[in-house]
Amino acid sequence: MLNPDEALSQILASCTPLCEGQTIPLRAAAGRVLAEDVSSDVDMPPFRKSAMDGFAMSYADLAEHGHPPLTYVGESRAGAPFQGDVPAGACVEIYTGAEVPDDCDLVVMVEQTTREGNLVHIAGQHRVQQNVCAKAEDLAVGKRVKSAGHRLSPTDLSVLAAVGCDPVPVWRQPRVTILTTGDELVPPTQTPGTGQIRETNTMHLAALAERAGAEVDCLGLVRDVPEQLVQSFGEALEAADVVLTTGGVSMGRYDLVADAFLKLGVEQVFHKVAIKPGKPLWFGRRGRTLVFALPGNPVSCLLDHEVFVRPALARLEGASVEAPDLRVGRWNGASPRSGPRQQHLPVTVSQDNEGCDLLTPIQWSGSADIVGLSTATALAVVEAGCEAQSGELLPYRSLYI
Repeated sequence: MLNPDEALSQILASCTPLCEGQTIPLRAAAGRVLAEDVSSDVDMPPFRKSAMDGFAMSYADLAEHGHPPLTYVGESRAGAPFQGDVPAGACVEIYTGAEVPDDCDLVVMVEQTTREGNLVHIAGQHRVQQNVCAKAEDLAVGKRVKSAGHRLSPTDLSVLAAVGCDPVPVWRQPRVTILTTGDELVPPTQTPGTGQIRETNTMHLAALAERAGAEVDCLGLVRDVPEQLVQSFGEALEAADVVLTTGGVSMGRYDLVADAFLKLGVEQVFHKVAIKPGKPLWFGRRGRTLVFALPGNPVSCLLDHEVFVRPALARLEGASVEAPDLRVGRWNGASPRSGPRQQHLPVTVSQDNEGCDLLTPIQWSGSADIVGLSTATALAVVEAGCEAQSGELLPYRSLYI
């Protein structure tokens, strides 16, 4: 068996970025990967602006004359700047975000002023450029704001809007086709009969793949019949950049998935990884199309997707960051038994009195226990041959971020 790092390295080496650009509306760009650098077409702010509600004035009037009352001559508000000159000994009422007149180099917040008619009294000590934001302080024309390969967050959309980037140049999303195998499975809408269970992996996998940036097509259930597997897998291979299947990859008599892919010309890259759960993962490639045959147990399926499939989807889409960094928390439970495989243990994450993340194991009964897994917020990682002692720092993988 490959260790997880070796397996991921072989997967990423098999990925050829799609590099197919398209433009989409800005409102639809969250979660997509930029295909080009984005630079500003404006200065931000485009003028000297006030950071406070208050009064704009010349610092010299305060420094040279010992805080005499100043004469009010008008106001400057957002979208309607003060027009004309501000003579010595005068001030302009100003509001947050409004343009500071050229003759002024100081804004005193309203709480430090008292107005009596047209006279404004100033209290406190002040300095030149206080509460004045310089032109282009945040961003200058031509400055790059986001780089190609960056996956856009909702906040990034505000940045792109500010620099006029609409529509947005992005890379095409990988097309993922999902199939689930197993004679014992029935759809969620059907009541299981004798020896049957409801199929739970398809919607779970589809949601994970979409969250990872893929365009997903679910083809549903395929029976454990070699001819049906070859036909369904062949159709999926023609249409997808990535084919995901679940079930049928262990060593049993009816584990027929690998043979079906081999008959379709898919080259096996590896089978089995030293990871728990998720050991039976089968990975292959036909041309540019990647094939991940995942175990049927739901927790194994989730883990293999997050550790192996998600980074592959990011590389295909051209993302500069292919997987979230693991965090570190303190183990808060009984010591799990060591084993020959890297273990991923479902936990909840909370904080102790010092602000350190606490990793508390959940009650669950193994890799088929999707109900138990749904109470977890992370997977703690214990390396092969190691035990986690209470209070020990462990890396962990956040779920559903």
